[in-house]
Amino acid sequence: MNRSATPSSPTPPDPGGATGRPVRRDARRNRDKLIATAQAAFATAEGPVSLEAVAREAGVGIGTLYRHFPTREDLVDAVYAAELDAVTAYAPDLIGRHPADIALRAWMGRYAAFVATKRGMMDTLRTAFASGRIAAPSRDRVTATITTMLEQGAATGTLRTDIDPEDVTTLLLGVFVAITDGASQERTDRLLDLLVDALRPGRGARTDS
Repeated sequence: MNRSATPSSPTPPDPGGATGRPVRRDARRNRDKLIATAQAAFATAEGPVSLEAVAREAGVGIGTLYRHFPTREDLVDAVYAAELDAVTAYAPDLIGRHPADIALRAWMGRYAAFVATKRGMMDTLRTAFASGRIAAPSRDRVTATITTMLEQGAATGTLRTDIDPEDVTTLLLGVFVAITDGASQERTDRLLDLLVDALRPGRGARTDS
């Protein structure tokens, strides 16, 4: 008997096709659904949001949630990054309509308002802001927006020329710690006013000796 002619066992069908793309599309849909559900839950909850409740509302199992977001911090980071899209998209319009110092203050106010509405993720955000542990891509996007505004302000004389954008990001996160600790809108506005005022020319600028 010629063994080489023996028919091989049939290969089981691949439900995802040769590339597995349908499976990835399903996974992406589930991930997007979980983020959208968590966004709504975090914005309306008065306290911490149950991950089981997020999974249930999104129509997936808790195992699916944990495959995408192994920890609560991972889910919060994803929601934070998604909402940051709207915050950063707001910046170019402000720069086009206002002097850089006014644009920067208005942008910071918009950003602070986003943080203040996320009651269901306050505890996680507080820890992240206090430790500086914001997902690197998100922090980089914030710093990039601040850099653009500082450069515009330096060119027009409305903001100092000796500012490190990373320092401004760090100070802004400090304001957000106060927000997550329950600072009033009045105090938040006062802190942001002080921060932007310190960035204006003549407000403590370094001088060469």
